[in-house]
Amino acid sequence: MKTILLIEDEAALQKTMGDALGGAGYRVLQALDGEAGLRLALSEKPDLIMLDLIMPHKTGFEVLAELKQNSAIKNLPVIVLTNLESMNDIEKALAAGAVTYLVKANYSLQDVLNKIEQAIKN
Repeated sequence: MKTILLIEDEAALQKTMGDALGGAGYRVLQALDGEAGLRLALSEKPDLIMLDLIMPHKTGFEVLAELKQNSAIKNLPVIVLTNLESMNDIEKALAAGAVTYLVKANYSLQDVLNKIEQAIKN
């Protein structure tokens, strides 16, 4: 069973995404802030990380930078799922190592699940 770490500070979205991922057959780990997410990434080494950018304690950009600096977890695929829509943010996240950048309002839950499946297969 593939494991997905969901780092998202919005509890309602985390529950919805967690339920959908669990229902799709994934083991789901959840963190409500960047620091907790990094700790889980290091200890659990999930198959994929879903990462919000605007969070308490550490932003998604900080989490992404720290993930990519750690040799044990730098190759984990990271999908950014955020409300930030500027090209600057998108380019910054992709340059930092995210495999996909999704704006929450533009994607359905099924679209997100499809993107996860694509990222895990690669």
